[in-house]
Amino acid sequence: MSTSTTNLATATTVAPGPAAGATIPDYGAIKSRQQATWSSVDFGRIGVTLQMVGESLCEAVDLRAGEKVIDVAAGNGNASLAAARRYAEVTSTDYVASLLDQGLRRAGADGLSMVARLADAEDLPFEDAAFDVALSTFGVMFAPNPPRAASEMLRVIKPGGRIGLASWTPDGFVGQLLRVVGRFVPPAAGVAPPTAWGTETRIVELFGPYARDIRTQRKPHVFRFLSAAHWIQIFRSFYGPVNRAFAALDAAGQTSLHQALLQLLESCDVGAGRGLVVPADYLEVVVSK
Repeated sequence: MSTSTTNLATATTVAPGPAAGATIPDYGAIKSRQQATWSSVDFGRIGVTLQMVGESLCEAVDLRAGEKVIDVAAGNGNASLAAARRYAEVTSTDYVASLLDQGLRRAGADGLSMVARLADAEDLPFEDAAFDVALSTFGVMFAPNPPRAASEMLRVIKPGGRIGLASWTPDGFVGQLLRVVGRFVPPAAGVAPPTAWGTETRIVELFGPYARDIRTQRKPHVFRFLSAAHWIQIFRSFYGPVNRAFAALDAAGQTSLHQALLQLLESCDVGAGRGLVVPADYLEVVVSK
């Protein structure tokens, strides 16, 4: 693991727009497809295995009791619950209602207080400077228009507030996974890979002009399953990109994708035959506005 701090008091970097002559994506259509993808599966079955990432992120932003927190693209609420456990005033947001409902049920089971609201990460329905802290764990990174999503997170936090992000890295396991899936079902043209959020360069592009400093730390998460076949079964059933890729392919294509995933998992497995153990790096980021 490594930690770096960038002093950005005089930063002049701006988030890049489309290059001249580049295809301008239809963001509305892309988001509609994304929403349908994540709504068609019970991602919470996988999301709960990532709870420790939300806990770590709340510690990284030095979350204080009583602070107002928004969790952007919250999914089933890992960062939301972690913040609520620290007695923050939490608003959990996502554009998939069923995932927000799961988060509320989890909060109720743990005796935690939070509210949930349907919201697009690129068009948050809140006033400027409404929150002290904005969080997102493996959520906002999938927004098709990253500069817009970053701008919205910056807009809704107060001067002096913090943004905490956890994003999969391009060269880690999930980055490799998404590239394998992309060989079979190509991503939308003109949209940057979501794992670009897992690089310091992209974070500085998106947040640098508005930040006092940015702290980043590459951290490990470990997927633990019975076997590679078990992982494929779970992710084919409950992880949107993998589920939709299998659904888009004919029988021969599904067999080829299954074999490609099996090869990737076996190459990354460090479990030595005692269950599947796959390290998956992510970038933990704290932006101080």
